[in-house]
Amino acid sequence: MTVLAVIPARGGSKGVPAKNLAPVGGIPLVVRAVRAALAARRVTDVVVSTDDAAIAEAARTAGAEIVLRPAAIAGDTATSEAAVLHAMDAYEAMSGAAAEVVLLVQATSPFLTAGDLDGVVRAVTDEGADTALTVAPTHGFLWRLDGEGSPEHVRDASLRLGGYGVNHDRANRPRRQDRPREFLETGAAYAMRADGFRTARHRFFGRTALVETDASRVLEIDDPHDLARARALAPLVEPPVLPAHGDIDAVVLDFDGTQTDDKVLIDADGRETVAVHRGDGLGIAALRRSGLKVLILSTERNPVVAARARKLDVPVLHGIDRKDLALKQWCDEHGIAPERVLYVGNDVNDLPCFGLVGWPVAVASAHDAVRAEARAVTATPGGEGAIREIAGWLLGPALQPPHHTPHRALDT
Repeated sequence: MTVLAVIPARGGSKGVPAKNLAPVGGIPLVVRAVRAALAARRVTDVVVSTDDAAIAEAARTAGAEIVLRPAAIAGDTATSEAAVLHAMDAYEAMSGAAAEVVLLVQATSPFLTAGDLDGVVRAVTDEGADTALTVAPTHGFLWRLDGEGSPEHVRDASLRLGGYGVNHDRANRPRRQDRPREFLETGAAYAMRADGFRTARHRFFGRTALVETDASRVLEIDDPHDLARARALAPLVEPPVLPAHGDIDAVVLDFDGTQTDDKVLIDADGRETVAVHRGDGLGIAALRRSGLKVLILSTERNPVVAARARKLDVPVLHGIDRKDLALKQWCDEHGIAPERVLYVGNDVNDLPCFGLVGWPVAVASAHDAVRAEARAVTATPGGEGAIREIAGWLLGPALQPPHHTPHRALDT
C-alpha cells in the first residue's frame, strides 16, 4: 500500500520568521518532521511542499522529495488541505502512482515520532477508519467569553468579564475521575484515505479514529515563546543522540570559551595568557589520527590562538568576522559537505555556524542561546576537557576525559 506523507513547510511566517528552519535540539523543524516520516515503517514516500529554496534544500538533504508550491497556495490564508491536494497531484505526476493513504505531517510539532505516524496509518489501513489524528488526554476546564466580555470593555486587558464554562457547569464541577474522557487534538499528524480526501477536500470525513499520544510531547510552535519552550523541553523528552565517527568528516573548533575557560590574563606589556587543557590536546590528536579533518576557527586575531594551533599541528583561521562564511568556504575548498561537520562553540557569534553544519555542539558552559540551538551539549565546560569528551563520543570510551590539570599556552 502506498502511504504518502506530506509535510507542508512554506517560507513565510509572521509569528516566528523562518519558522520551519528553526532548530530544536540542533535540528531544523522541517528536518525533524522528515526524519520522523522516513523512520515510520508504514510510510512509503515523503514529500515536503514548500515555496522556499532554503527549506527545499534542507528537506532534500534529509531525504524527502520536494514539491514546489505555487504562490496561490503559499500565502497566510492558504490551507494545509490545499497544500496536501497539490502535493498529491505532483507526487502522482512524478511517480506515476496514486497514493492510497495520505498523511498530513506538521513540522511545527517538534516531538512527533515515527510511532505516532504509524499509529494514525494503522487506524486507517487496519482498523477501518477513514481518517485518524493524534490526540492527547486532557482534563482541563475550558472557558469562553460571551459577547459582553471582550477585553476592550475592561480597563485591564488581562481581565476578561462575562466568562462561562464550555465543558463544565461552574456550579457542578465533577472530579477528574468522574468526568468523561476528553482529548486534545495535537495538530501533529493526520491520516486520510486518499480517495475520500480528494472528494471531501477536508482532513475529517467518514469515521475518524483518535490515536492517543504522550501528552508530555504535545507542543505546537506558533510564536517565539513556543519555540523557547520546545528548545527547553528537547533534552527532557528526547534521549540524547551523540554523533559517531561515521556521521562526520570534520571537526571545527571555536577557541575562546571552548578550548579555554573564556578568561584571559594580561600582563603589564599587554601579553595575553590563557589556560588550556592537556586532555583536549590528546583528544584533538586522536581525532586527526582517525582521519577526520580538524580546524580551529576564531573571531579573535590573537598570537595565543596561532600558538595553540601550531602546538596541535592544526590549521587555524582567526580574525574572522563572519565565521559562517569562512567555514562554508573552507568546506568548499576541502570538498566537505557542511552537514558532515561537527562544530563546537560557546557564544552567540557561533550561532551562524550552528545553522550551517549538521552537528552543532555546545560546551556545558555555553551561553543559554547556544545550548538551546545545539544538537548535543557536553557535560564538561570549555577549557576543562570538553574537546576530549567530544573525541570520546566519536572514538570510544577510552578517550573520555580524565581529570587533568590545565596548563598555560603563552604567546611565543
